Amino acid sequence: MKKLRGLNEVVSEEEIAAFLSESYPDSDQEIEFESFLREYLNLQARVSAKEGGAGAGGGGGKTSFLKSSITTLLHNINQAEKSSYVAHINTYLRDDPFLKKYLPIDPAGNQLFDLIRDGVLLCKLINVAVPGTIDERAINKKRVLNPWQRNENHTLCLNSAKAIGCTVVNIGTQDLVEGRPHLVLGLISQIIKIQLLADLNLKKTPQLVELFDDSKDIDEVLSLSPEKMLLRWMNHHLKKAGYKKIVNNFSSDVKDGEAYAYLLKALAPEHSPETTLDTKDPEERAKLVLEQAEKLDCKRYLTPKDITEGSANLNLAFVAQIFQHRNGLTSDTKQVTLTQTATRDDVLLSREERAFRMWINSLGVESYVNNVFEDVRNGWVLLEVLDKVSPGSVNWKLATKPPIKLPFRKLENCNQVIKIGKQLKFSLVNLAGNDIVQGNKKLIVALLWQLMRFNILQLLNKLRFHSQGPQGKEITDADILNWANSKVKASGRTSRMESFKDKSLSNGLFFLELLSAVQPRVVNWKVVTKGETDEDKKLNATYIISVARKLGCSVFLLPEDIIEVNQKMILTLTASIMYWSLQKQPQSPSEMPEQSDPSSMASDAASDVGSEDGASTIAPSESEDVNSLSDSISNLTMDDATSIAPSTENGNVVAES
Repeated sequence: MKKLRGLNEVVSEEEIAAFLSESYPDSDQEIEFESFLREYLNLQARVSAKEGGAGAGGGGGKTSFLKSSITTLLHNINQAEKSSYVAHINTYLRDDPFLKKYLPIDPAGNQLFDLIRDGVLLCKLINVAVPGTIDERAINKKRVLNPWQRNENHTLCLNSAKAIGCTVVNIGTQDLVEGRPHLVLGLISQIIKIQLLADLNLKKTPQLVELFDDSKDIDEVLSLSPEKMLLRWMNHHLKKAGYKKIVNNFSSDVKDGEAYAYLLKALAPEHSPETTLDTKDPEERAKLVLEQAEKLDCKRYLTPKDITEGSANLNLAFVAQIFQHRNGLTSDTKQVTLTQTATRDDVLLSREERAFRMWINSLGVESYVNNVFEDVRNGWVLLEVLDKVSPGSVNWKLATKPPIKLPFRKLENCNQVIKIGKQLKFSLVNLAGNDIVQGNKKLIVALLWQLMRFNILQLLNKLRFHSQGPQGKEITDADILNWANSKVKASGRTSRMESFKDKSLSNGLFFLELLSAVQPRVVNWKVVTKGETDEDKKLNATYIISVARKLGCSVFLLPEDIIEVNQKMILTLTASIMYWSLQKQPQSPSEMPEQSDPSSMASDAASDVGSEDGASTIAPSESEDVNSLSDSISNLTMDDATSIAPSTENGNVVAES
């Protein structure tokens, strides 16, 4: 760290050591490069803030510094990882009707980065990782795409990547258009990792319960990241096989291949001769290990050298493949049933947890959330979110960073969350800090919903402030509703939304008309159904989400949220479309139609649809980062939120004017 540009002239080695010890008390601990880069950026931001060069918290210089750092630090491509990812793509997409004429890709050249440029391959890869994420009808698939179509594919890709849990804060559409190797490989690595680790949770593989003691709290197990769950699984079998060491990482701890030899001996004794353990040469042992794994149908994506050199990403992928093909866990129905009972959530609550988790991770907070209901219980993640949506609201001197051993420190964090929530005029009548510590799911969802709603309304208010000045009133839920209706009406259509829980929305036609109103060429009406049957509704709902992401909206709902008209998710979808529309096509006061309600957002919905054809609409700049919704948050100031505080009526959020 001391040798890196931007630090060595302004901070001493002792100061660097003191800063790093806050996050990593054990200086001998090995960390992933991404973690190293994050600490570097945080330290640089702190130095900038200290010198007054980047304002409070250093946020102003962080984004530009991130890009320059990535350019200078990540330009050395790991050829082994690249070859592995190419092999993965060739295996899973070789039969794709559109891509098969371009595959297989040669791992030696730059064919991968050339093929990435039109955005189709990455969209397809996301669907391999999490099937159904992207509606293929929304992907622009031609041999030759114009800049708009390319940009739409990349925007769809990045917004969908966020929606499955990828971190894309430092990647823009232009990076993909140019096929920048380090950024492309970083994104592909995340997508493949999500695919390989998809089954490493109790919901997908309830047999994992046997890795834990009976006394272990199942809720705590749920908060384990897939990587930690994989390590726990590996150590479980290693212990049974008589291996004396504990594997803490997928790099230095597996370099000698010995752990793999013991693992395969435990899982597949029929393919594991004693000669593997007796071999003294690590590279020879690694070679034998890979030959044994192939007998389990594990694809060979790494070489013996990758094992002996401790390539963390490739070793993780290798262990994940072994897990997929033979996890060695019991199928004891009694145990499995017990786990399923203990982890069964209400379906709606589970869907909302997923949406909030993806939203939090998209904000660029330092912590990565694996399970909202568990990860927020110490209060730290919520404080990070509050600091993003309302910068300056958190008193970090009173906060305790994880790991937190003392329960009262967790309560202090959660009490500060509640205090800030009340300052922001949230409705927190029945919610106390202790409810968060205890993991009360319904109350946590209620708090997160108000945070998400506050965030999108803040962004909309910021745009309104620019168009109307300080005299403009705060935006309310009713304004969003009025804006959507007036936009659709101005386009010459008759659909109307009575409220965000209007059951007629389930067929999806209103949102398709709204999307078409803000950008006519984005909806292909030939693939839209009438939405009369459940299957047709599902098709329309899936298409709506992909079209919104293709447009540039950051949305985290599922098709079921539209079909069942989930009021919260319907509001966020509408608000996201409104934010995109106003951001791309700002209105001047003279263009605003007359209205009976001066606070109505209908004033921002001038009838500009007539000029919005494919030729006259200006495509978003390809250099623009699609994460503007998330990035803008750090630049917001805390406004008076009185008029956007939600009130409740029979458990439902009601707009206040």
